[in-house]
Amino acid sequence: MLKKTDLSEDLLTPTDLGADARDAVAGGLTVLLADIFALFLKTKNFHWHVSGPHFRSLHEMFDEHAGQIFAMVDDVAERARKLGGTTLRSVGHIVGLQRIKDNDETFVTARQMLEELRLDNQQLIKAMRELHEICDDKQDIATASVIENWIDETEGRVWFLFEAARES
Repeated sequence: MLKKTDLSEDLLTPTDLGADARDAVAGGLTVLLADIFALFLKTKNFHWHVSGPHFRSLHEMFDEHAGQIFAMVDDVAERARKLGGTTLRSVGHIVGLQRIKDNDETFVTARQMLEELRLDNQQLIKAMRELHEICDDKQDIATASVIENWIDETEGRVWFLFEAARES
């Protein structure tokens, strides 16, 4: 029987993973999702506010990166639900869980944007690797597999951000 604080029976999804595995992986996915939303919004913020001699190329790159990041949202949330967990319900929920810091500054240089986004994407990779370890420990092969693809995409963004920030 579920305790009052446990997941509603109406939202449970059948899975061969135990409750401990479900809670660990789905909980990790929900925190990851909060980070993804935070990174998406920061990337769009920088897309909208970039200025300087490399405006066009950075504006386009940030938009492309934001699209890649946003494409992860539904997959991450639905993975948590497939396991029988729940996921984010509000902006307040995101704020309470996100580990990637917002940037509300009025002006950020293009170089600072590149550096900050690179570091944030690296932080996201670290979080995904940690969640991958949890998946391995809980024998959740499917979630571990999709995390590997997300890591690869994020490493691509880190590479582009690093190269774009290089001095010629």
